[in-house]
Amino acid sequence: MGLWLAAACGPCGFQPDPGIKVVVPAMPTTLDWSFSDPASWANYPVMLATQKGLTTLGTDNSVQPGLAERWERERDAQGHEVYTFHLRSDVRWSDGVTPLTAQDFVFGWRRAMLGRERGETAEILGAREVLNLQERGAPAEEVRAALERTGVEAVDPHTLRVTLERPRSYFLSRLANVYLFFPAPSAELAGRSDEEIKDYFDRPRDGRPLSLGPYRVERWDRAGERVRLVHNPASAFQPPLGPGEQPAPIVTLMKSEIGTALYERGRVDFVFIDSALALRGKRPEDLHYEPLLSTYFLVFNTERPPLNRPEVRRAIARALDRDALLAGLLPAVRPSNVLLPPELPGAATAEEAARLPHFEPESAREELRGAPGLDRPLRLVFKAGDSFVPEVAIAERIAAQLAAVGITVTLDSRSDFSAEVARRTPEGPRAYDMYLRRLGADYAHPNTFFTLFEREGNHQSGWETQGGGEPMARFERLLEEADAEADAERARSLYAQAQQVLVDEQAVIAPLYHPDRYYRARSQLRGLDVDPFNFLALKSLRLAPEAGQGSAQR
Repeated sequence: MGLWLAAACGPCGFQPDPGIKVVVPAMPTTLDWSFSDPASWANYPVMLATQKGLTTLGTDNSVQPGLAERWERERDAQGHEVYTFHLRSDVRWSDGVTPLTAQDFVFGWRRAMLGRERGETAEILGAREVLNLQERGAPAEEVRAALERTGVEAVDPHTLRVTLERPRSYFLSRLANVYLFFPAPSAELAGRSDEEIKDYFDRPRDGRPLSLGPYRVERWDRAGERVRLVHNPASAFQPPLGPGEQPAPIVTLMKSEIGTALYERGRVDFVFIDSALALRGKRPEDLHYEPLLSTYFLVFNTERPPLNRPEVRRAIARALDRDALLAGLLPAVRPSNVLLPPELPGAATAEEAARLPHFEPESAREELRGAPGLDRPLRLVFKAGDSFVPEVAIAERIAAQLAAVGITVTLDSRSDFSAEVARRTPEGPRAYDMYLRRLGADYAHPNTFFTLFEREGNHQSGWETQGGGEPMARFERLLEEADAEADAERARSLYAQAQQVLVDEQAVIAPLYHPDRYYRARSQLRGLDVDPFNFLALKSLRLAPEAGQGSAQR
């Protein structure tokens, strides 16, 4: 059974499709999850619906068994971290015959080391050698020999051994949804030429590409910007069915600039709310939201006076009333003074958060009184255009709140946002004073929030120059120690210390809130939502005869 809402379209010109129709922000750029593509974010909805990782995430974002039913983690005599994964024996590819084997991971991960996002695999033992050989154009035979030496080994058909160069506490979290680490159907692909493999993924037909998730791709219409998914009855990961519920047999993902209008006319069944302004008026009964593992924050130019002094940056962070910044802008808000969202495993405790800069207007006013350099306006840069984050309103309110403590702020909305925050003045420092940015998690682990602010990260704050580089060096040492720590509570404490250096001691950023993602969905759909990483989630989708309605449901 599906929703056949497009049938009544008639002469309106809308191309009808059977089943559920979902409007997505972008079409996938590839179906080849091992070889991948630089625009990987657009591929996630299809990859997560059709494939599966060794691990998965629980409702609390903790690591749970996925394709692996269990695993052991140890260190060898050389200090490498070794994982031994024991695969589920009941998993079959979507042909219903071919079993999942450890060789599927070996084949898929070795292809990933040759793919367009191969740097993601660098922590596997031996992968850096493979990457370096490719960078210098080594002969294919030499690269293949290096691949054979990498730390991915099929011990037997149901046992996979993975060796990392060094311990990494976030590795299991990455396996859950970074699709480069999903297995590939080696029995189908081994021995095929590169062109044959490309054709296999580019032209879905005859039940291929094979899948493991609850759906497989039946059709990819690039010109029409549509992907048709069909239910995979052979999957070991079926949606949890309640009384009267059944899997959705067909789901069409489509790109449209008029998704909301199509939804209003009953022609599609799910649409994201991509404009914060659209949430200001009367809220529809079918409005839902999902808290994201994401943080929206203010960044300071630490190299340009007067913001080159941490006490000034810290005082500005204390001058911001985050509740007032967000009041009335969205149906539900999570104001925050911390970088790590509270739903993230390893997030700061309430006591740790209380020690970070928070709204203290009197102390902020006192610290800022007479501070040299504040007699000039500070320029606040933010992205032009509409989004689900109410950037314009937040920027205007920041300007008003800082005016109350004697700071004049000019607002600069930029379509060339990235180039502007990177632009330097003739004197050397970057040209902006402050800018606004959203950071979303790639996996459910603190590490994913900190990499942006490391020396090689794209933070554009200049804080690597502060204190002769000592604070950043200390920050990176804390992260390195936390990343290598097997004990979860010890690692959490180290990440909390790193957050304190970044947000309090150096006050490089001022966190403002943790965004939520809003969408509308038909009442007959259950389990069709958005995951914590801001990707469409289809793994629990099923159809119900009827569903209750409510305003702004989670």
